[in-house]
Amino acid sequence: MAQRLSLLATLGTATAALGACAPGGEVPQERGSQAVYQGVSTILLDKDMVSFTVAMTGAKDRSDVEAYGRCAAAQYALDQGFGFARQVRTIVRKDGRTWVGDAVYLVSATLPEGLRTIDAEVVATECAELGIPAK
Repeated sequence: MAQRLSLLATLGTATAALGACAPGGEVPQERGSQAVYQGVSTILLDKDMVSFTVAMTGAKDRSDVEAYGRCAAAQYALDQGFGFARQVRTIVRKDGRTWVGDAVYLVSATLPEGLRTIDAEVVATECAELGIPAK
């Protein structure tokens, strides 16, 4: 039961955060410029702990940057043969017009405990549909 609630909370959080991003080709009226994704830097911190640094311009707010980091984590988990990831922390800062996100995730083959978990396949699919790159 707790695992089911955790999964529902995670999916709800991921969907809400990714829903804040514009689908590919569409730019919300309130955004002054279109998002430009500047790439992902990945550092393996431990056998299952990974740091992702993402940078972008045109982000509406920190949720766009967090979604970019989540997309990178989901794709990395899939590339490494894992099905899930759990967010440890994400730090977002703005440097001029560039937003930078520093996210740390634990990747695992099974659904980890915690509220900030993601199903890598589901999130990677949503990211692709929204036009958010993972690399």
